[in-house]
Amino acid sequence: MSETTSTSEENKLPLNGRRAIPPNYSNDEENEVPEMEAFGVIPRGFNPRDYLRVVDIYMFKEPQEINKQEHHTDKYYNPKLIVRRGQAFQIQIDFNRPYQPQSDQFWLEFLMGRYPQQNKGTYIPIPVGGALKPGQWGAKVIHRENNSIRLSIMSSATCIIGKFRLYVAVLTPYGILRTRRNSATDTYILFNPWCQLDAVYLDDEKEREEYVLNDVGIVFHGSAEDVKSRSWSYGQFEENVLDACLFLMDKAELELSGRGNPIKICRVASAVINSRDDDGVIAGSWNNSYDYGVAPSAWTGSVDILLEYYSSKQPVRYGQCWVFAGVFNTFLRCLGIPARLITNYSSAHDNNANLRMDFFLDDDGKVDTRLTKDSVWNYHCWNEAWMTRPDLPVGFGGWQVVDGTPQETSDGMYRCGPASVQAIKHGHVCFQFDAPFVYAEVNSDIFYTRMEKNGTQVVENIDTSRIGQLIVTKEVGGDGMMDITEEYKFREGSDEERLALETAVMYGVKKQSIQDTTYQPQTDVDMDFQAQKAVLGNDFKVTITFRNKSRNSYTATTYFSGNIVFYTGVPKSEFKKHSFSAKLEPSSTSSFDVVIKSSEYMRDLLEQASFHFFVTARINETGKILAVQKAVMLEIPTLRIKTKGELVAGKEMSVIVEFTNPLKQTLENVTLRLEGPGMLRTIKKQFGRIPMNSTLTWEVKFTPMRAGLRKLIASLNSDALRHVYGELNVQIQKP
Repeated sequence: MSETTSTSEENKLPLNGRRAIPPNYSNDEENEVPEMEAFGVIPRGFNPRDYLRVVDIYMFKEPQEINKQEHHTDKYYNPKLIVRRGQAFQIQIDFNRPYQPQSDQFWLEFLMGRYPQQNKGTYIPIPVGGALKPGQWGAKVIHRENNSIRLSIMSSATCIIGKFRLYVAVLTPYGILRTRRNSATDTYILFNPWCQLDAVYLDDEKEREEYVLNDVGIVFHGSAEDVKSRSWSYGQFEENVLDACLFLMDKAELELSGRGNPIKICRVASAVINSRDDDGVIAGSWNNSYDYGVAPSAWTGSVDILLEYYSSKQPVRYGQCWVFAGVFNTFLRCLGIPARLITNYSSAHDNNANLRMDFFLDDDGKVDTRLTKDSVWNYHCWNEAWMTRPDLPVGFGGWQVVDGTPQETSDGMYRCGPASVQAIKHGHVCFQFDAPFVYAEVNSDIFYTRMEKNGTQVVENIDTSRIGQLIVTKEVGGDGMMDITEEYKFREGSDEERLALETAVMYGVKKQSIQDTTYQPQTDVDMDFQAQKAVLGNDFKVTITFRNKSRNSYTATTYFSGNIVFYTGVPKSEFKKHSFSAKLEPSSTSSFDVVIKSSEYMRDLLEQASFHFFVTARINETGKILAVQKAVMLEIPTLRIKTKGELVAGKEMSVIVEFTNPLKQTLENVTLRLEGPGMLRTIKKQFGRIPMNSTLTWEVKFTPMRAGLRKLIASLNSDALRHVYGELNVQIQKP
């Protein structure tokens, strides 16, 4: 086939002087392919019916048939053939007469986009030959019977991924006869973590089941001292989600020829997941008001967001870090790239990548909110994608950080990654992309600095262990938490950690040195505090503990500051100030309680019920300052979910969601959402109000279609209370 068969309409295209063909970045657009491509003048009396002719093509595309079973694509709710690259699949062709290999000649053609070209991988002619070579395009006849043949087709392990159009071409003496355009034979080709030649090959079957095939995950939130979790429906197999994910690459204007490369796909996707500079999928909002949109905490999964964006082409409102990460994870798993969602507790949002977060103190040792601009996020979610990195030295493949939350620009757009986790751990931050930014998120130090009247800065205290103190993801094959902190950093204070830091500094990460003369901490007194676990709406106490390891008596003037904060660590208001003098006896431990009343915090509380407590203490005898800060979460009540009736595929069942309002106020504008990946598409119900101490009950009837272990996820959202979740595992039996 002439690679780009022009039609008269295409000839009118305003081509510029630089390229012969316009850019090819739409998987959806098509070119016209002639059914008869003549070699010259066709003699009179030529009848195409005299030659071998294709009557029908059978794609074996049902979920229970060989292709989708062997390619692990049987879960996709999609009627077309979906296969993974670098692995053989089968089709059957019915001709008008028996096929004769000696005299008949035919081949297959896979096309993508409007301007298919062989050298770009968007036009792939496949002759029918002998043995198939691993990871290279080829086709061979494996069965002949009457007028039918069955072919085994091997795709390249590096071919571009997306939706291809299939044609069968037959050679006649006077021209090439082709099958008509038939969308039923369209074939999706995806990444293949089961194929050793694929850049995303993952060698552990349990990990492949988790990181590619699991359509439900866990988002860890809260704080390092009080880890909380909730389920998230990725829904990568749901109807239209695959098309929506392919559309994201069209939207990002990624050339079709670049779509076989997971590095490129991750890079452009991290920009298009957020709406900051390209009208991407999700508009972020961190200001606690979500007019004309959905509060980030109300979403239960990615499907609604992706499908709304696919149909409206407008950013979906609103998201925060776990929403960006949840949708990004769906995109990656849907295309076949192994992916997982990561939570970094006490994440540094460093504005100038100098590994230093500055908290300024006034003369008394209290935190000066006017001067303090840096913020420590209680937690931050990003993703890891698994791939080889042929663009980096050996050893930096494997998990790569990618982050769709808009924080800083990279190469002029809000995006981040892929950055090698291994490179971050060893301080090799010179390797692309955005490694210094991620290194700072997990390795910064907190400096408590006092401003003198003349403008000089005196460092009073340095906290080297707070930032990135816990990094977690969901465990493989279960709902528990897996601690992966050691994949990002060596143990605090170890020789390896120091070496990694020196390497990072050598490669351009700015680390301001502190002369020993300016910073001499108080080493013989330790201070810490613990908050009592408390339910939203109740009083609780915070206990401050001093340990005096010396033989001296000290007195400490102590300041306690309680702030209501966004989960990004940015304060909304200070609701509690308390100061006291603590007497510290030699070689002893002393504790002091501060009581927090619900009446002090309820009026201003933000949706994640998170506080930030600062405790600073000045040792009067030495003038030195001790400082500790922590995020504290209140327990938010959960939704109760139960089922009624038989749990059998094909039979109607009931789900009942219940919630009791624990607050001393009426909840207004209450919305409930319920979703069951692979079982129940999201349904919403609005309730006007729930008076205090009263219980809301919502019953939903539906019919599950597939047997197996499934999860129901529900969320409640209201003006005064958000981040209310419930979930239930249900085993649907076979009929």
